[in-house]
Amino acid sequence: MQQNVTEELVEQYAKIDIIAEEILTEKHQIVDLDAKRNKCREAARSLRKQHPNVHKNKSKSWVCFGNTFIKMDTSECISMLESDQKTLDKEIDDLRDGLKPKVAKLHQMEGRAQVKGFELKGMRVEEVLNLKS
Repeated sequence: MQQNVTEELVEQYAKIDIIAEEILTEKHQIVDLDAKRNKCREAARSLRKQHPNVHKNKSKSWVCFGNTFIKMDTSECISMLESDQKTLDKEIDDLRDGLKPKVAKLHQMEGRAQVKGFELKGMRVEEVLNLKS
């Protein structure tokens, strides 16, 4: 009898540990992706600052792809960086959305109360504009 209870407790703690590990892994992924997103933002800002009239001038910039440097149009480089930034934004948002249910499940498994307002989401620009009008 007591052995069954002990096995159930060990099993429950193992499940809690697995969920906690997943949460920590996703948080680290979010931090890494955010660092990449900031580097893309900084690079695009630097290119815009160095070449203020990108669309008028056909200036070229060196870009590093892996171990290879390629000279490309600066406007192409900026658009690539912006698309990378949008992709990273989406990945970060997806990870954050997936993180909330896992944290709620962890709280439930630990016997803690549900955090109020935890499921709230930010308003989109369109929604804010609709409020103003």
